[in-house]
Amino acid sequence: MQEINTKVKKWGNSFGIILPRRIVRNQHIKEGSEIHVIIESKNKTKVKDVFGILKGKWKKDTDQIMREVDRELWHIEK
Repeated sequence: MQEINTKVKKWGNSFGIILPRRIVRNQHIKEGSEIHVIIESKNKTKVKDVFGILKGKWKKDTDQIMREVDRELWHIEK
């Protein structure tokens, strides 16, 4: 098993990936071979990552932020 990073390319009405030659050779992949692919987008943002970045940066407590959001979205007065 080998792990690679590659880019998705447009291929007609579909998308495809290119396997590097070294992977094809090392894994003995031929046309028609079945392979197992795990897809993990690099664009995913995990909630814990965001809160980890923001930890200690807030100058307001959570309740105050939520009240401000409620006022903005729902025009709720205190």
